[in-house]
Amino acid sequence: MKSPISPRLASLLTTVVLWASAFPAIRVGVGGLGVGGLSFWRLAVASAALAVVSPLLRVRLPRRRDLPLIALCAFTGMSAYQVLLNWGEVHVPAGTASLLIATAPVFSVLLASIFLGERLSAAVVAGTVTALAGVALIAYAAGSAQVSVSALAILAAAVVQGVYHFATKPLLKRYTGLEVACYAMWAGTLFLAPLAPGAVRDLLHAPADAAVSALYLGLLPSALGFVTWGYAVARYTVAQSTAALYLVPPIAVGVAFVWLEEIPGPAELAGGLISMAGVILIHRRTARPAAVPEPSSPLLDRAGT
Repeated sequence: MKSPISPRLASLLTTVVLWASAFPAIRVGVGGLGVGGLSFWRLAVASAALAVVSPLLRVRLPRRRDLPLIALCAFTGMSAYQVLLNWGEVHVPAGTASLLIATAPVFSVLLASIFLGERLSAAVVAGTVTALAGVALIAYAAGSAQVSVSALAILAAAVVQGVYHFATKPLLKRYTGLEVACYAMWAGTLFLAPLAPGAVRDLLHAPADAAVSALYLGLLPSALGFVTWGYAVARYTVAQSTAALYLVPPIAVGVAFVWLEEIPGPAELAGGLISMAGVILIHRRTARPAAVPEPSSPLLDRAGT
């Protein structure tokens, strides 16, 4: 009997669910391992898993001339992103964090306009202003300085993720999206190597649920999530695959409610919806509607958490 879900759709849905589940898993892990410990172990586990399967996935070695750009991608999209997001989720609910991270494409578009001369249309400007207005509402809705600072840390994580997406564009002309993710993951782990001694001590004293959370984050949202994303975007148009990622925040809110009994307040939800509306407006004006990308060069326009 033929399955009603195609392999490419199953891969896309798997990615969405895995990346959505990462936000509540971070809340569990950071409580027992701390910001530095969780950041290091998540990347270390993911790097080890990808290193094991990379020969099967035919991941090539990068060219030497591309190493500086890979280092930039690794530092921003992996190392800095993990630390900032984990730090922010100490005080910000998982669902709210997912809404803030969803604004990363805004910063990719702004960087492309500054450094690549891409034209900012009226719709893109309006979408950017709308998205940032939603972020401002989220950041200051709680009225707590501690929560507001944490929300701004997550916004900074969205900014560095936007830098990552922007910086990967030249690399994606020569490597697959999965290869770029592997290079960045491995290099990002090296950048966090100074945290290793403290991370080992934290792991030895961490509760079991925190350790399991770090293992889950490394193996599933990070390692498997990039593999399934790479498979899906090689078989869908960019518009189709990235549009599916708009499901990440509502699923993250649902998982956080079931797992942690967390739910963003009305103001946070309103701010998140405003931000998502702005991001959707930008995406509709910047996405190319045409052909499916070749399997040799899948794009990671909004990948990863």
